[in-house]
Amino acid sequence: MVNHGVASIGECMLELSGGSVGGNWKLGYAGDTFNTLWALRALTPAEMPADYVSAFGDDPFSQQQIAFFREHGIGTAASPVIAGARPGLYAITLTGAERSFTYWRSDSAARRLADDADALAKSLENRQLIYFSGITLAILSEAGRNTLLNALKQARAGGSLVAFDPNYRPRLWPSPDAARGAIAKALEVTDIALPTFPDEAELFGEATPADTARRLAEAGVGEIAVKDGQRPTVLLLDGRPVEIPVEPVPAPVDTTGAGDSFNGGYLAARLAGDAPDEAARRAHRVAAACIKVHGALAPFEVLQAAFR
Repeated sequence: MVNHGVASIGECMLELSGGSVGGNWKLGYAGDTFNTLWALRALTPAEMPADYVSAFGDDPFSQQQIAFFREHGIGTAASPVIAGARPGLYAITLTGAERSFTYWRSDSAARRLADDADALAKSLENRQLIYFSGITLAILSEAGRNTLLNALKQARAGGSLVAFDPNYRPRLWPSPDAARGAIAKALEVTDIALPTFPDEAELFGEATPADTARRLAEAGVGEIAVKDGQRPTVLLLDGRPVEIPVEPVPAPVDTTGAGDSFNGGYLAARLAGDAPDEAARRAHRVAAACIKVHGALAPFEVLQAAFR
């Protein structure tokens, strides 16, 4: 029976934020697929299991990270703990509400999340929903990607719903062709696609979000929501593009994690039984709430108030 809640697969890094030259930095935890799971955890019933599937180190920072997950109702399923490994790290710098990132992640434990195929399959077994991203794919070796996609195929055959955000980050890929090939394989095991249009335009050369939606539909994806920053999200409903306007935020504080929060809100609404258009409207409210606060992880109560 598919009843083991939701799982999100990827890399949760140490996050340094709020610092300045000569100033103090705040330590947190974030990463695209974790940000989405954070919103899902906030917006789904407490009794529904939520697990972050990755690989972790045995250092103090990894132990603190796992403890942080547990404090907020998030488990790690059968994710391995690797002796001598450690988490990746990134720092956020802000210009107004816009952010830029500096990364230290080349040897992070999460790159080995698919080394143990049996543990990965166990982590994904009987899930109602499984979420992953193009960043998840990018941090893995080719063999690791194949192991992950095989595990997703198996989980999907068992009744799990699989959601995917291509989330293209050029620096993580050896070439655009490598990214396109990996994403194409991921779409074969995807039920819900949640791409961001500027990423798709950069990688595939499409002129409009509707073009992206049609390409994904032709690839066999049954449900598609194309985000486009401050412009409307485009859904493909009954074969035609439908625009869902964003929730306006006159004075955004920090846009970090907005798209990830949208994804979490959308998936939570779909799990609650909302139609795709209503799910997108609720997701826009969640994303708007996220960018009114600092950091990628808005407090649960902030997300919950927006989701109602």
